[in-house]
Amino acid sequence: MEKVNQLKAHLSDIIHLRYATSVLGWDQQTMMPPGGASARAEQLATLSKLAHQMFVADETGKLLQDAAAETADADYDSDAAAMVRVVQHDFDLATRVPTDLVEELARTTSHAHEIWAKAREAADFAAFAPTLEKIIDLKRQEAEALGYEDRIYDALLDQYEPNMKTADVERLFNELREELVPFVAQIFDNLDAVDTAPIKQNFDTEKQKAFGLKVIEQLGYDMKRGRQDPAVHPFTTSFSINDVRITTRYQEDWLPASLFGSIHEAGHAFYELGSDQSLEGTWLAGGTSLGVHESQSRMWENIVGRSRGFWKVFYPDLQAHYPQQLGSVSLEAFYKAINMVYRSLVRVEADEVTYNLHIMLRFELENDLLEGKVAVKDLRDAWNDKMQSYLGITPPDDGKNGVLQDVHWSSGLMGYFPTYSLGNFLSVQYWDKALQDVPSIPAEIEKGNFEPLMTWLVENIHVYGRKYWPAELTERVTGEAIQVRSFMRYLKDKYTDVYGL
Repeated sequence: MEKVNQLKAHLSDIIHLRYATSVLGWDQQTMMPPGGASARAEQLATLSKLAHQMFVADETGKLLQDAAAETADADYDSDAAAMVRVVQHDFDLATRVPTDLVEELARTTSHAHEIWAKAREAADFAAFAPTLEKIIDLKRQEAEALGYEDRIYDALLDQYEPNMKTADVERLFNELREELVPFVAQIFDNLDAVDTAPIKQNFDTEKQKAFGLKVIEQLGYDMKRGRQDPAVHPFTTSFSINDVRITTRYQEDWLPASLFGSIHEAGHAFYELGSDQSLEGTWLAGGTSLGVHESQSRMWENIVGRSRGFWKVFYPDLQAHYPQQLGSVSLEAFYKAINMVYRSLVRVEADEVTYNLHIMLRFELENDLLEGKVAVKDLRDAWNDKMQSYLGITPPDDGKNGVLQDVHWSSGLMGYFPTYSLGNFLSVQYWDKALQDVPSIPAEIEKGNFEPLMTWLVENIHVYGRKYWPAELTERVTGEAIQVRSFMRYLKDKYTDVYGL
């Protein structure tokens, strides 16, 4: 298809600019000295501006129009038709946002990262508040430019979870809240049933690194197509289908931070690395949405990584790394400890039962900030009030334990947080279907063989990249729309056992 190939060639340069931007962003958060912050902000702004200008140019619109005509009668499932669909969606969104606003957002958020990091370290919300106020104003401008029918949040959510509305998320959260809150209360009344001491000892970080790398490589992370580095806030970034990098963070007194953080980010990387090689360098490479992306990281981190079968394989080796700390701790005691439920101040350290409460809090605050119901100056108090309401705790500081703990707002990622919960819901739906298709998966995991699960995920989800919209993909894979029913069944089955309820 001549017109489609012309469009692909044109988009190739834009994709390269985006990957170059990602390289600089990765370097900023892993390697760059603090003195490089100002120059890096300008570099990122320039690359973002160039990529945006090229994408919204009249030439793109003309090539897209020609490709759409050429694929008008093409099979819906063809790569050509899918590419035109996805590019058209992205083009429609991008052409609504003025180039100067794109550049200003890139510059502001790049500067904001350093300001946020320092404010977080100093636990000083007031130092970051003016910058956050500017970011929210820019995000309001972006939302207005993008357009929306009902809620301003819809415009931003669509960037991360195409075609999903704020009302859809609220419906899912309302359904979840109805069952989850009383179940959490039931567990909170029985917290003494699990001893968390085994994972709260001193764990040498070099040994954590060595063990974590061994785990993710056995799961299937190819170090010839990726690498792992430390970062303040763990993330995964892709520079091509064959170069997908992950980060983690180490805490000597909290083993789960790096251990499950590494498995989580590896899950994201598997999705990116699993795109069909024919999609390399095209608009269809990568994940279809952040929710589907999160389903992959959560499946590996929680459903697999916190299972008894998984630790039957890896626990003897972990004990060998830490004989003094874990030598006398039984597998069952360790299994319960890593599945403890507790009132966490920090989202990324929260257990899988209470995690979604952290997301609901952020989702509600983002809506309130954008709609002007909460002012930035009052955000800390609103945050603390909701933490008390949802989890029964109030943060002792504004930094790593409070309102400044997440990198997202400094990066302008408003509308992003709900995708974490969507991923949790989808992870169980996809897992259930995988076991229905390949019942031997749990038994193979107990043998240390993760290939059957990985193969199923690649063949049913990863290989398609962005070819199908998230709702289409879920319907195609599971035969139904996203729902919370399966997730709640999974939580109740697992944690009724863990806590002996």
